Amino acid sequence: MQAIVETLFDAVYLITVITLGVIMIVKSGPNKEYRLFGVMAVVLGAGDSFHLVPRALALCTTGLDHFTVALGAGKLITSITMTVFYVILYYVWRIRYRIDGRNSLTLMVYLLSLLRMILCLCPQNQWLSATGSLAWGIYRNIPFALLGLLVIVLFYKSAKEHRDEDFKYMWLTIVLSFGFYIPVVLWADRIPMIGMLMIPKTCAYVWTVWIGFRAMRKELK
Repeated sequence: MQAIVETLFDAVYLITVITLGVIMIVKSGPNKEYRLFGVMAVVLGAGDSFHLVPRALALCTTGLDHFTVALGAGKLITSITMTVFYVILYYVWRIRYRIDGRNSLTLMVYLLSLLRMILCLCPQNQWLSATGSLAWGIYRNIPFALLGLLVIVLFYKSAKEHRDEDFKYMWLTIVLSFGFYIPVVLWADRIPMIGMLMIPKTCAYVWTVWIGFRAMRKELK
């Protein structure tokens, strides 16, 4: 039952975010904001597929133990693409609220992203092992959490200042995604049921994409 439900959920998620992303890219026209938002959605879905597709195959066939390498490699790729996702979201913020300059802020985004990627690529993570390193799971997520916090603050303040009804909950979707993700990083290995928090985390990302898609559809009418 778990295999069927989880596989269906992941399939709907991947198809939804990638489809919405492609639609945004195609229909955004000269609007850089929504075209970039569409690219971001495709990066999200494509990156997650490297982990979710092998997981679905594992659950529906011989089990997770037989897909350790594929799942580990998928997690590594997903970790990188999620970092790219937040860099793109930062540029969506810049375009939407017409932000000029702020070079120190951009530098901070790139430094946190680069640090996150470097930590992800360190062999100490033991991605291809059945027992990854909890310590390194925490290390690599520190700059990621800081990057997320930065984007949360930026969207919260800008949406409030500009009375942006379409993006007023963007900050909340990111808060929820991290709120559900952090317990998984810390305790899922010891308490497997905590891994179920990845479902609402995934829903939060769908909400993020839907906010952009709905705003584009409203603007194009």
